[in-house]
Amino acid sequence: MTKAVPPVSTAMKHESGGALSFYGVWLIAAAALIVLPLVFSSGGSLTSFSLIGIAIIFALSYNILLGQTGLLSFGHAVQYGLGGFLSVHVMNAVASYDWPIPLPFIPLIGGVGGLAFATLVGWVMTKRAGTVFAMISLGIGELVASSSLILRSVFGGESGITTDRTALPHMFGWSFGPQLQVYYLIAFWVMISAIAMYALTRTPLGRICNAVRDNPERVQFIGYDPHVVRYLAYMFAGFFAGIAGGLTAINFEIANSAYLGATQSGIVLFAAFIGGTAYFFGPILGAILVTYLQLGLTNVTTVWQLYFGIIFIGIVMFAPGGIAGILMKHRPLIRARTLRTVIPSYLVAAVPTLAFALGIILTIETVARYTASEGEGNTINLAGIPFVATAPTTWAAAAVLLVGGFLVARITWRRVAEAWDRAATVARDRGYLA
Repeated sequence: MTKAVPPVSTAMKHESGGALSFYGVWLIAAAALIVLPLVFSSGGSLTSFSLIGIAIIFALSYNILLGQTGLLSFGHAVQYGLGGFLSVHVMNAVASYDWPIPLPFIPLIGGVGGLAFATLVGWVMTKRAGTVFAMISLGIGELVASSSLILRSVFGGESGITTDRTALPHMFGWSFGPQLQVYYLIAFWVMISAIAMYALTRTPLGRICNAVRDNPERVQFIGYDPHVVRYLAYMFAGFFAGIAGGLTAINFEIANSAYLGATQSGIVLFAAFIGGTAYFFGPILGAILVTYLQLGLTNVTTVWQLYFGIIFIGIVMFAPGGIAGILMKHRPLIRARTLRTVIPSYLVAAVPTLAFALGIILTIETVARYTASEGEGNTINLAGIPFVATAPTTWAAAAVLLVGGFLVARITWRRVAEAWDRAATVARDRGYLA
């Protein structure tokens, strides 16, 4: 009896420590959301943080389909856009009829809009998975997007429908006119939505969704209907996508056909995949990166979508687990304290890899600006060095960086692989999986 006590107490300590660690992560995230606008208080920073918050909710909602249930959707923007349109209509109705609905509750209405559409079309869509579901989602997405230009009374045509968020009843004395107040509203819904979606992954439904993703035949054998599981996952994803759409409508005070298009669906797919669908925090990382790339690249180049495509291809080919997968691969080495043996190889490989990346950028920009007018239009500023797209030296520099960087990078990354194998072997010998 006395010998059985220590293991039980040790297990309790591990359980309590895990709980503290779990709650600590959420508390740190909440504190970061509160402190961020106090550190970066400019208007541009607040706008960027607001867009990132919306993108996080949208990407996590998409991951309910792709990462949790294995449903590749090309039309997830439909629920997002319909949630935004319903939110705008309700905001205008509240302002016109003096309904007692404060602005912080509008995203919930957007979620209901996304849920309603998912409930309506989801039963038919989720009868099949794989390519069939992907093609149906693409078709419905294009159907709704084209209908938004025809049904002007509902969608407002090409100009969309505008609203005024300050016309709604104030809450706690906030009019939600300043961007800072809008940011905190978005941050509140980011925390609520992220916690809810994480909790969903820990429920029996979330576990069955994973089982349907991996082996639907076995799920059916143990008594569950994969169709019903996919349908429920599709509805949850639509609900949270609608919340993101409602927040977007509040942030921009407009809803238009761009919310429903294939581009919006492609961006959320890109964010979820590049971040890593196998881990809950993966789409969060992807949403942050993609939003910053959108905001940054659109100001410096006209071919920013080409860079998105190159990054996506690179992730698919060399890191299918996304950024989160790369980070989690290092976890066993960190726990075994063997990562330090790999870092020197990383540093050596970083130099030619950077040269190769600069070569890609210089090549793309040179080709894109070659036919531009003389002067500032065909001048490329790369790492503080000006290049003229029509000059032969620019083409030569691009070729040297591209070819030379690629060849040297291949050699250095082979050495990284060798160092990684040695560190992983030591980690396994010490009892860690790598």
